[in-house]
Amino acid sequence: MPRNPSTGVYSKPAGTTPSVGQIIDPAPWNQLTTDLGNEITNSLPRDGSAPMVAPLKLATGTAGAPGIGFSSTPQTGLYLKGGGLLGFTQNGVDISFARASVYAAKSGDYTALAVDDDAVLRFTAVATLSLTAAATLGANWSITVIADGGDVTIDPNGAETIDGAATLVVPNGYSVFFVCSGTAFFTDKVLTRLQAVAASAEPGHLYGLTLSNNVADATNDIDIAIGSAASDATSPVMITLASALTKRLDANWSVGPNQGGLDTGSIANTTYHVWLIARSDTGVVDALFSTSAISPTMPTNYDRKRRIGAFKRESGAIWAFKQDGDFFELVAPTTDTTTITTSSALRTLRVPVGFPLRANITVVIGNTAGAMSSANHWNPALGATLPSSQNGFVQTFVNTPVSQAASEIMDISTNASAQIYNQATGPLLTSYSITTLAYWDRRGRF
Repeated sequence: MPRNPSTGVYSKPAGTTPSVGQIIDPAPWNQLTTDLGNEITNSLPRDGSAPMVAPLKLATGTAGAPGIGFSSTPQTGLYLKGGGLLGFTQNGVDISFARASVYAAKSGDYTALAVDDDAVLRFTAVATLSLTAAATLGANWSITVIADGGDVTIDPNGAETIDGAATLVVPNGYSVFFVCSGTAFFTDKVLTRLQAVAASAEPGHLYGLTLSNNVADATNDIDIAIGSAASDATSPVMITLASALTKRLDANWSVGPNQGGLDTGSIANTTYHVWLIARSDTGVVDALFSTSAISPTMPTNYDRKRRIGAFKRESGAIWAFKQDGDFFELVAPTTDTTTITTSSALRTLRVPVGFPLRANITVVIGNTAGAMSSANHWNPALGATLPSSQNGFVQTFVNTPVSQAASEIMDISTNASAQIYNQATGPLLTSYSITTLAYWDRRGRF
């Protein structure tokens, strides 16, 4: 009879156990030899000359004694784990392999489960990826998240953290790989590094961010165009205003467009500096108005800043101006009838205060005397004494018996109080005026 198909045990036919003097019955002995021939034929040759013709069934085995091993190293091989899983063992130590990555596209919020281990999730819209408890996911559970259509917020369960934080935002266009320790989650830090590189900036960098009078409320509001600028820190980072912003000078600061922009105090007729500000924790970017050209009063949690321009409020309204890069031109220049004598004196121009700048002015002088007269103007940084003609502007003309007048457009540097020096030579002038046309504000680029 053949082997038992369940146990593999062979039982020989009855009547094939001989005894002395027994007459052999050929039928059972023929059956025995036929069975033995069949079983030999059905055996797997050790030299590999013939293959199996049916599935090979092995013992379940263990990590220390695998179901299939090697003669030289019997503790290295394959065995059957619980749950029908195939196990691999080397020298009696179980070896784990990550399962094949699974790709899935998501268009909204999703909760990551244990079955998502080693998955690649591509989000095509703004979404939140909630995480199952770390203990449930288990140590070594990992996942890759691609933000391809909007920012993705990764939110661990309860008080659990990712890289020590309550949440992690994967900006649109970025991806992150992270793994579970069994109690928390940790990224590979590539996203953090990429964000740091993207945020870093060359000192002084500034693009766009053009200021203009708001059409709806030119008296109190300023429009700020999109653009980016390096913060004024020792190690600057990029601050980017992605959407145009309107801020009000007649209200204290509040985040968002069409909200107040004044950092502190009450609105007044004075110089206001426009600051681009940002929060490093959330990335929110806004703008602020301050009378300080160096240290504005920053809103809570805003820790990055950059001065991007300045304007004046006069007679209860923001002056009208046009900006072209660093050049600010006054729409309605005002002529100031002032004085000039043969002694040097400081004169104030109609430009913002708080920092030295370059002003564009027109000077008009007149004299009825029949003699030569001149008017000189120079940068206060050159000192109070009239510089040589090559360093300071000199206006010279020759009078005749007829009334004379002369004018000159010049660019001249001021001090932080918007002042320049002037001084007359020769006979006193009978008339003298300065009209401020425009100014250059380098806005911290140098």
